[in-house]
Amino acid sequence: MTFSILIEKLTFETIIGILDFERNQKQKVIIDGIFTYENQEFLDYVLLKDKIISLFCENQYFLIEDALQNIPQELKKDFPCLKSIELSIKKPDILKDCIIGMKTKIIF
Repeated sequence: MTFSILIEKLTFETIIGILDFERNQKQKVIIDGIFTYENQEFLDYVLLKDKIISLFCENQYFLIEDALQNIPQELKKDFPCLKSIELSIKKPDILKDCIIGMKTKIIF
């Protein structure tokens, strides 16, 4: 049997983007994820959440695509029981009339 941990609306500020102002000033991101794992294992959702924030802060990604490629691979290293990850990253304040974001799904 498999289970999924849901992380919804994880919100924090980080450096992300390629424009000069994005590299100099933190901006808000919203992370949503579904993390599927085998039930024989224990997956600590607090450690999972903290690792996501840590990866953003350490890497200061240029593109959302960079984060979407790197973060699942790094999470799999720390949490080998992961079978799949659905991850979305949104930048709610970058445009005034909408929220911009991207998502991916990776099956290990």
